[in-house]
Amino acid sequence: MMRTRPLKVALLGCGVVGSEVARIMTTHADDLAARIGAPVELAGVAVRRPSKVREGIDPALVTTDATALVKRGDIDVVVEVIGGIEPARTLITTAFEYGASVVSANKALLAQDGAALHAVANEHGEDLYYEAAVAGAIPLIRPLRESLAGDKINRVMGIVNGTTNFILDKMDSTGAGYQEALDEATALGYAEADPTADVEGFDAAAKAAILAGIAFHTRVRLDDVYREGMAEVTASDFASAKAMGCTIKLLAICERAADGGSVTARVHPAMIPLTHPLASVRGAYNAVFVESDASGQLMFYGPGAGGAPTASAVLGDLVAVCRNRLSGATGPGESAYAALPVSPMGDVVTRYHISLDVADKPGVLAQVATVFAEHGVSIDTVRQQGKDGEASLVVVTHRASDASLTGTVEALRKLDTVRGVASIMRVEGE
Repeated sequence: MMRTRPLKVALLGCGVVGSEVARIMTTHADDLAARIGAPVELAGVAVRRPSKVREGIDPALVTTDATALVKRGDIDVVVEVIGGIEPARTLITTAFEYGASVVSANKALLAQDGAALHAVANEHGEDLYYEAAVAGAIPLIRPLRESLAGDKINRVMGIVNGTTNFILDKMDSTGAGYQEALDEATALGYAEADPTADVEGFDAAAKAAILAGIAFHTRVRLDDVYREGMAEVTASDFASAKAMGCTIKLLAICERAADGGSVTARVHPAMIPLTHPLASVRGAYNAVFVESDASGQLMFYGPGAGGAPTASAVLGDLVAVCRNRLSGATGPGESAYAALPVSPMGDVVTRYHISLDVADKPGVLAQVATVFAEHGVSIDTVRQQGKDGEASLVVVTHRASDASLTGTVEALRKLDTVRGVASIMRVEGE
């Protein structure tokens, strides 16, 4: 039997995502009520510019006083889509204190202060859901913390930023340079006027922190995630990748150490074999590849951003939270019982592709090979091309630690026969 008294929802933010949340709540009201077991009512919308016309939203619901809205005391669920650290953090904790559960899409805040927010939610017996914070419409957080709760996850690797994937895909498919591809992404609306958060990996790093925490039952903060941007990726790198049967993606990689005693989380460009499922992810799409003991390999794929896709994830959380509220229960909270240490990047073991500019004369390859051997880095393949006294030497290693590779490169730079290190890129997805 359906409850007639509606569950009241406060919406913080009414931009691209917030406006879609409001639209879907209105147009799908009957379906949502049937799925939840009670109607849901948009009780207020907090915005910065109240004079802006918002189609489909009663102007009487609009307010600039977000604090007063979350303190009303009759709000059941607060949906936070304003982003940033403050005032979002204070508004969310206030919502918990005044008896409301929270649905958020705020990856930056959750990556930085997720543990503290979960603690406040738990203290007040409220829910904190955030499916939309990581991969837009793609169901990912709920499968990791619920569907795979009985499994042991060893690795989560994925493309979690549509802007960067669009740029790299354009460079790969057309031969465009980085700036040219970025300009096209900006013109099409895939990249912000200031693309730093995307192309420097900040956005993906926040998502990696959230994913690692859930996958490994360990608190992983944004500061724990190694981050490397993609602005230095060149057309030559793509040519080298193609010669190896690879392409290049900006990957978020969270993995458990082989001995199970620690975890790592990192974001950086990497070559990935064309045979790997992530290699075929094109345009602005996202995909996440999960490896676990019992389930084996799983891949989640779909649009990772945009108003409607992200709103879909928000509404999915809203339905779950409202159901919990009707039953007097709460859903899964933070699971950090494993408390595994987060290892530094220097401990990460992977393959490397190194391109060197060297003198084209006898003995150079032997000198280079000796340096690799002295630092315990085994060489898989070598390719050399020379002309007019200069040569390009491409070395692909077997698996080696980041620290040992760093020492190798420093020693290579000291050789008189090495003119420079043109590029270094990790090779993932074997």
